[in-house]
Amino acid sequence: MADRHATRRRARRIPKPLDRTRLNDLALHYAARFATSSGKLKSYLERKLRERGWQGEDDPDIPSLVARFAEKQYVDDEAYGKMKASGLLARGYGARRVEEKLRADGLDEGVREANAPGECEAREALFAYVRRRRFGPFSTDPQGAGPEAARKHREKQLAAIVRAGHSFDDARRAVEAKTEAELEEWVAEVRD
Repeated sequence: MADRHATRRRARRIPKPLDRTRLNDLALHYAARFATSSGKLKSYLERKLRERGWQGEDDPDIPSLVARFAEKQYVDDEAYGKMKASGLLARGYGARRVEEKLRADGLDEGVREANAPGECEAREALFAYVRRRRFGPFSTDPQGAGPEAARKHREKQLAAIVRAGHSFDDARRAVEAKTEAELEEWVAEVRD
């Protein structure tokens, strides 16, 4: 005999429209739960406002709410940008990809420029990416493949490295490196 409660559906609760207090509570909960930028907090609150509507007396003032949170340091764009950029570089992403992510997160140009990786950081990130993905000197070439298959394999590696945000010249240098030591020397050239 089937359980009669198994097929019952719960009625979906319609959320209440936002007012000044609920909007502040949503912002506080979001900032407490996630490391975020002021741009991401602003877009989150705008989305919630579109989903739930507004029932306050006057129009919602999201920019002043976000500015107040930044003033109280609940949201810190500089710290967020530094954390996000270092995380992306550690995973092997290049300067272009870091800049794109910081722009998408709503950080202004000054913060993006301050967190742009230098040549040394970019090469170290490329080295980490190539090693993790087993490209270039870490690669295992297609077994028994001819020159056409090797060329396609190399092109796929180049495309993946460029998509990860590295320059084409650096990608080519990494893929064409014969040994791990050669690639390490290239990275060490810009250290100091």
